[in-house]
Amino acid sequence: MVLFAIRKQKLPIFLAGCLMLLLLGLIATFSRNKPSSSEVTEPADTELAALSIYRHAHKVKGCYVILIRNSELDGIVSTITQIENTFNSKFDYPFVFFNDEPFTDKFKSTVASLTKSRVLFGLLNSTMWGYPDFIDQKYAAECRKSMTELGIPYASSESYRHMCRFQSGFFFRHPLLDEFDYYWRLEPYVDYYCQIDYDVFRFMKDNKKKYGFNIAYKEHIETVPTLWQTVMNFLDEYPDIARKLPSRNESLIDFVTDDDGQSYNTCHFWSNFEVGDLSLWRSEAYLKLFDYLDKSGGFFYERWGDAPVHSIAAAILLKKSEFHFFNDIGYRHTSYTHCPVGDAFRTKCSCDPNNNFDFNTELSCYSKYKAAVHAPH
Repeated sequence: MVLFAIRKQKLPIFLAGCLMLLLLGLIATFSRNKPSSSEVTEPADTELAALSIYRHAHKVKGCYVILIRNSELDGIVSTITQIENTFNSKFDYPFVFFNDEPFTDKFKSTVASLTKSRVLFGLLNSTMWGYPDFIDQKYAAECRKSMTELGIPYASSESYRHMCRFQSGFFFRHPLLDEFDYYWRLEPYVDYYCQIDYDVFRFMKDNKKKYGFNIAYKEHIETVPTLWQTVMNFLDEYPDIARKLPSRNESLIDFVTDDDGQSYNTCHFWSNFEVGDLSLWRSEAYLKLFDYLDKSGGFFYERWGDAPVHSIAAAILLKKSEFHFFNDIGYRHTSYTHCPVGDAFRTKCSCDPNNNFDFNTELSCYSKYKAAVHAPH
C-alpha cells in the first residue's frame, strides 16, 4: 500500500519530500552537536537551506512585470531594493522587464545586481507598441489637441496611450511570459512599506484568486466617455460570451456601476499595483473584448487607461470571490498611499496608518468595493 501511494504522487513533490526529510535529519544531527548557546549568534545555515528548498518546491509560476524606460533606472532601483527587502529575498521570483527601446548595458547590469533571482529583458515590437493600421493618426492628433485644451491629464501624450494599450491587451502575450501563470506589476518610483512573510503567488493560486489590488480610485470620466457603452455594445454583439458570464449577484459589476449598468461610475483598481492570474487576460472572452475595444479606437481617440479597462473587464468576467484586497501590503504611488491599519501591522510596516488613501471619501472607491463584495447573492 505504501509503494502504491508513493507511485500516485507526482515525482517532483516526492523528491522535494525526500530532500526535506534529509535536511531535517541533518538539522537534528546538527542540533545534538551544536556549540553552546554563547557561541551561536546566527540561525543554523541548514535550517535556512531547508526553508529555502521547501519554498522553492512549493513555488508557483509567478513573476514581476515591469514596463519601463532606460531613463527610469533610479526609480526602479528603489522599487526592486524594497521588493527584495520586504518579500523577494525570501521567495526568489524572477523579474521581467519590457521596453519599447533596447535596454542599455548599464540598465541591465544595474538591475541584475540587485537580486539573486532571474532577470529577463524583452523588447516590444510594433504590434505591441505602435499605431495599428485601423487608427487614423491625423484624427488621433486632433483628439489629443482637443483634450489638451480641456486640461485632461496626459492628454497630449502619445506614449501614454501606447502604454495603456500595451498593458490592456499585450503584456500577457509577450513570449517572455509564456512560462508564467501569475504576475505582479511593478513600477519605478513607488514604495513598499511592509514585510510580507507569505508567498503572494501561492496565496493567489491556493485561494483561487485571479485579481489582487490595494488601491481603488476614481477615473477622470473625460478620458473614457464611451468606454462603458463600448463594453455594453460588445456584450450585445457577442451573446455567446454574455451567456457564460457570472450572474450579476456573483460578479463585481456593482463596483463599476451605480445605476444597474446604465453608466460607468469611474471606479477602478489602480493597476500600478496589480497581482493577477494571467489566465484571465488570456481567456477567449477577454481577448475578444480587447480586440473589440481596440478596433473602436478609444485608446487613441480618447485616452482609455489600462486600469479602467482591466477593472471593468474583471468586474464582468470574474466572480467576486476571485478578487482580493491586499490590505497587508503597504504601498505608495505618486501622492497616494495604502497603509494597513491595526496594531498587528505596526511591527511589520514603516508607513503611517493615518496616511491611508482608503479614507479619502472623495477619490477612493474602496468602500464601493466592500459594498459590492458583501452585497447579498
